[in-house]
Amino acid sequence: MPAEPLIAVRNLVQTIRGQEILRGFSLDIFKGETLVLLGKSGGGKSVFLRHLIGLMRPVSGSIMFEGQDLARLSERGLEPVRRKIGMLFQDGALFDSMNVMDNVAFPLRERGERDDKIIREKVAEALALVNMGGHDEKMPVNLSGGMRKRVALARAIISPPQVILYDEPTAGLDPIVADSINKLIRRLQKQLSVTSIVVTHDMVSCKHIADRVALLNEGKRHFYGTLSDLEGTEDKVIRDFVDGRSEEEED
Repeated sequence: MPAEPLIAVRNLVQTIRGQEILRGFSLDIFKGETLVLLGKSGGGKSVFLRHLIGLMRPVSGSIMFEGQDLARLSERGLEPVRRKIGMLFQDGALFDSMNVMDNVAFPLRERGERDDKIIREKVAEALALVNMGGHDEKMPVNLSGGMRKRVALARAIISPPQVILYDEPTAGLDPIVADSINKLIRRLQKQLSVTSIVVTHDMVSCKHIADRVALLNEGKRHFYGTLSDLEGTEDKVIRDFVDGRSEEEED
């Protein structure tokens, strides 16, 4: 494992409407790995991801990436960083008024690409990588949940990123489609040599894709280690999460 993390998060604090969501959260992410961030729904996982691309600014703490603290960069300073980080939002976040071609091409056009031939070639390459070739003209309303996720992922990788962020990539999908998304995450990691950060509460996904795992609990990092470390621990908070046990007593 490299001595220096690609992304080093230290003591991140975030408050939303008076509620402390992140309470000194720290995490190291290393180049080329898939790190899975586990945690309860509403526990701050998605909030954390939004800090990595500058959609949210922390109350305090730092996020070091290639020698820069993302928490201190201006919008202009964040632009080059965002080009290196692709994000798959939980619902895909496709533009309903655009077809697949235009959705995937959107980042290229936003960054000034005007050559239609280049745009079409890059879109075709990105769609082929996620097994969505030939669906260019379809509208989002005509796509299944799994297809929407794949198109959104094609958009995230249209300018090959160094890092891909996945926010609940298998949420709302049936087990077979979810398995195909898990395999796609692994394949893209290898084909593009990317670092992947996957936020989920899906233990099946975690076991399929994780190189290392972190557990966010009560706004802090409760666990950080390998899958075997996770499965071997007797820590009650971790065991309850991994085994899907609630604290409610049975009647």
